[in-house]
Amino acid sequence: MASHSYISISELHPNFSHPKVAGIIIGKSDVKSFPDRKNVGVDRFTFGFTIKDSPDFFINVTAWGNDGYINGLSSSFIIGDCVTIENPLVSNKDPEKGDRFCPETPSLYRLLVTEAHSQVYLCTDMDTIDRLLPLIHLPVKDSRDFYSLGDIVANGQGLNGSVINILAAVKSIGELKQFTTSDGRKGQRLELKLFDDSVSSLPLICWDREAIQLVQTLVPKETVLFIADAKISFDSFRNGMTATVNSKTVITVNPDTREASLLFNYAKEVSESGAMDQDEKDEDMPVDSITDVYTVSQLKQKAQENPEAFFGITYSFISKLDLDSSVSKVIRTRCSRCKFLVTEDMLSCTNQLCPGRGQSFSTIIGFDLLVDFTDHTGTLHACTLRSPVAEKTLGCTILPSMKTRTGIRGVVLACSLADPGEVKQHMSVLLQRL
Repeated sequence: MASHSYISISELHPNFSHPKVAGIIIGKSDVKSFPDRKNVGVDRFTFGFTIKDSPDFFINVTAWGNDGYINGLSSSFIIGDCVTIENPLVSNKDPEKGDRFCPETPSLYRLLVTEAHSQVYLCTDMDTIDRLLPLIHLPVKDSRDFYSLGDIVANGQGLNGSVINILAAVKSIGELKQFTTSDGRKGQRLELKLFDDSVSSLPLICWDREAIQLVQTLVPKETVLFIADAKISFDSFRNGMTATVNSKTVITVNPDTREASLLFNYAKEVSESGAMDQDEKDEDMPVDSITDVYTVSQLKQKAQENPEAFFGITYSFISKLDLDSSVSKVIRTRCSRCKFLVTEDMLSCTNQLCPGRGQSFSTIIGFDLLVDFTDHTGTLHACTLRSPVAEKTLGCTILPSMKTRTGIRGVVLACSLADPGEVKQHMSVLLQRL
């Protein structure tokens, strides 16, 4: 379809007959149902989405209909898709009703879509798609109008209940939690950890399936988010502030802005240095409290099923000890306080989150080595052997790298020769489970 046949969002008006609009989906809500007041025992279904067709203009769209139409329409596109809408009803906004729960838009109007009168389908005109795709990376609010995580923490409970914009990088994505409410409704919850150059971790909570599907595709430590209209709350259980995605929130992934670019570069530097891994402090788990025994294949399966860190014992052989890398990869210099990667000629730590900033600077030099462990079920590649465990195991001082690039990162908390009788006892139990 020719792009000139579309009406731009900025020109829409209720007097238009049979308008056709194209835009990229920048936000989308879950399907909801309500009792039909005119037909007792019948439910009406609805969901909303927001489309953008230029850097400055975007508009909310609401679809109404029966179960089959609404769920079918909702499943036909996702955030980031380009769609064409034919013959929507252009109506004035109603700030006291439905628009109160939708993203704020610069348009004076909203669009209504019904099965009987309208059509919504994926855009197929490549010129239009090429024009629309870059818009997904433009925030819906002023790119300089945001709170840093440090601002949020500094204001504390003074921001409780506020709706603000946030610019932050993704540190980690938690596990999807599903639940059933007391009245039988099913729900879900997913928590991300955000960070920037002022705060190492702040929770972002998602409840809607659409928001969850979006954030589950993100790459931790390599993604920056501009979160427009997130709700800030004080969590008394954590004794800290949290951010929540709501029906008015629009998330822009990797925004095309100067501020986002600077944060992306910082996130990349921190990630590659291993400082974020050090911040997670996996090694703080007391070894004596670890009792679960796994084969290598069971470790791999559990790691794929559970994104959170877990601990266990495995009886394996060291099948590879990486001593063949270049000297610059084997011997590393790190800040003694935060373990951030530095060079020998530095006079201070460049990690913005270092607890020793402003104090005397000292470094430690050690080895970065990766170890493979193998048993009868397979091999666990690129595990990290940290000091002082490395000293006891290999008889020398080793400071391993804090980051590997494989899908599963293993950290050795203790390593010693196994007692044959102990191996036989545990392996017999494991083999019975296979």
